[in-house]
Amino acid sequence: MKKTFALLAALTLALAVLALPLTRTHGAPSPQVTFQTPTPGADGRILYTVKAGESCTSISLLTGVSVEELRRLNNLGPDCALSADLPILLGVITPVVVEVTPGPSPTPTPVLPTPTTFPGSAKICVVLFTDLNGDAFRQESEAALAGGAVSLTDRGGAVSLTGATLEQPLPVVEPLCFTEIPEGDYNISVAIPDGYNPTTAMNTPLTVKAGDQWTLDFGAQISSAAATPSPSEGGRNPTLGILGALLLLGGAGLGVYIWRSNK
Repeated sequence: MKKTFALLAALTLALAVLALPLTRTHGAPSPQVTFQTPTPGADGRILYTVKAGESCTSISLLTGVSVEELRRLNNLGPDCALSADLPILLGVITPVVVEVTPGPSPTPTPVLPTPTTFPGSAKICVVLFTDLNGDAFRQESEAALAGGAVSLTDRGGAVSLTGATLEQPLPVVEPLCFTEIPEGDYNISVAIPDGYNPTTAMNTPLTVKAGDQWTLDFGAQISSAAATPSPSEGGRNPTLGILGALLLLGGAGLGVYIWRSNK
């Protein structure tokens, strides 16, 4: 009887243990690190600010960007050294171009016919100037030179015009102009007066079209022979002038002395 009672008690205890709900003991949950992808800038670059203690490996695990990619994007060395509170580049995205569906087309403006350009409206002017410094460029202090013979001819022989340059007081330098010149290829040449040497080319080819306005400068400099004429050419020698004045003064003094002696 006692054995039966003990067997029933043990069986009852076993059933009670089996009926208890199974429970599992868990440790304290570790804090979960969250990462929000930075917003790309206007240039499409995604930047991340390094925090104290972070490394390329920790940032790679956090952002999903490989360590090799971090090195490549930021030109980092093998040690992948980072500085806290400084931004690093995580990637570059291409801005999405939003295609705008075109609306109704505006009413086209009627195209007016292009006016026909007629030949004969070109203008060519010539200035012959005294090139004082011989640099082949006309300055404000260099006046126009008179007596230059200007010739304007086209290469086909249909146009042949001539003219002469005039001298004007500074600051006025009025060029010699040829108007109503037909379109074409021309040759402009200038013959300078005697006693001058050219400082620029005296012959210029030119292609003109309707509406063109050209002003061509030609320079000439007075020759040294013309600038210093010899006495035989009618020029005055300053040394002879001084000697003549001395002789006149000596003669006058001698006359006064003789007059006083006879008095």
